[in-house]
Amino acid sequence: MTGMIDANTKDNERGLLPYPIILAANKGEPEAMKYVILHYGSYMTSLSMRRLYDEHGNTYWGIDVDTHERLRSKLMQAILAFKI
Repeated sequence: MTGMIDANTKDNERGLLPYPIILAANKGEPEAMKYVILHYGSYMTSLSMRRLYDEHGNTYWGIDVDTHERLRSKLMQAILAFKI
């Protein structure tokens, strides 16, 4: 699996995941799943950004960890359930 990631994951112009990675992740290979999660990590982070409050009532933007973990979990479930 490691050789496949190194050989086939050069960024293409559309930012798509290579088919062998998708296929391996769908079969439950942990390294491929990690790669898919890494690929979508920044998108999940941007979806998880929320206005948060500190103990003094000041507002700031931060990552809602619960939302981020739910998105990660849903992505993993969708990958495993996807019919190829």
